[in-house]
Amino acid sequence: MKTQWMLDEEQDLIRQTAERFARDRLREGYQARESIPGIDRALAREMGALGLIAPNVPERFGGIGAPSMVNGLVCEAIAYGDFNLSYLNMITPLICEVLLHHATPEAQERYVPSLAGGESICALGLTEPRGGSDAAHLTVSATRKGDHYIFKGEKTSISFAEQSDTMLTFARTNPDDPGPRGISAFIVPLDLPGVSCTAFKDIGTKPVGRGSVFFDDVEVPASAMIGRENTGFTQVMEGFDLSRILIALQCIGAAQASVDETWQYVTEREAFGYRLSKFQGVSFPLAEHESQLESFRQLCLHALRLRDAGHRHTREAAMVKWMAPKFCTDIIHNCLLLHGHYGYTTDLPHQQRLRDVMGLQIGDGTAQIMKTIIARESVGSVAVHYK
Repeated sequence: MKTQWMLDEEQDLIRQTAERFARDRLREGYQARESIPGIDRALAREMGALGLIAPNVPERFGGIGAPSMVNGLVCEAIAYGDFNLSYLNMITPLICEVLLHHATPEAQERYVPSLAGGESICALGLTEPRGGSDAAHLTVSATRKGDHYIFKGEKTSISFAEQSDTMLTFARTNPDDPGPRGISAFIVPLDLPGVSCTAFKDIGTKPVGRGSVFFDDVEVPASAMIGRENTGFTQVMEGFDLSRILIALQCIGAAQASVDETWQYVTEREAFGYRLSKFQGVSFPLAEHESQLESFRQLCLHALRLRDAGHRHTREAAMVKWMAPKFCTDIIHNCLLLHGHYGYTTDLPHQQRLRDVMGLQIGDGTAQIMKTIIARESVGSVAVHYK
């Protein structure tokens, strides 16, 4: 990292720990781990033991009680070393926040420490085949039957689908209300009878994996409900502002790694009797990339500071969510090209980062959805200003 943050001593130690862990334990094996099915659970437990998976979780639940800004810096640092492992830094804080704000004390004790400690993985079960970005109109049903709910339907495009122990699942509990007010949230163990999974053949983020989860008359205990009935959609939407910022920082971390590696390459490589870095056609694009990454990073941290201060940050989260995945994909692509014919091989990590980062132009809301949110927030702000 090139910027000095306004952190206290303890928070800066967390940042340094994350950067050191990414450099010493993650970066070298990033490419090799792509061919191994699933996330390396041993590495996940190491991260959890250091408090690096969900730093926002209070200490009594296995976290370190850090503010959201520290959570973001840790997420970027881990993505610098291994983009796929940083998915834990993006999804787990969101799920833990939902649990800590809405779950019973018993559910918090049962799930949060194992998630923050890297002992278990919880997927986010929102997207469905017919809805995509239309997340408010879910069709997976949860029908009350005694002390259970009967789940029917399919969730799709689920990260960690085949390797998660549980899934924070959003289902329709009020069939008479087709909108967001008829949705409830549940923590569903994925080893229940009637649950099955299929895997997608994605071009990137292979250790994370994506797939569909099917519920065929699955009996889920009523005690698995998180919060009040028919309030689940609001609960998860509150968390999306956080995950969108963390997604942006994931992409920034990966792109920064490619830029740093490219600076090293063009400083050492010679052509026409000069180092490549002497040519403005090489050094200027990299200077532009440094400028873009620092701009995105600062907007992310501004959004996280707003969050920590209790201020609205939906607009800023949507801004970084559409910009960072798009431009970081472009940055990594250009770093690949600047390595010449060698960059086009699988020996270097740029092609993998390119494939990994590209997918987040879709996940958690496309650029079009993010721009719709920005427009809505901006119009609302103008209306209030001139009222």
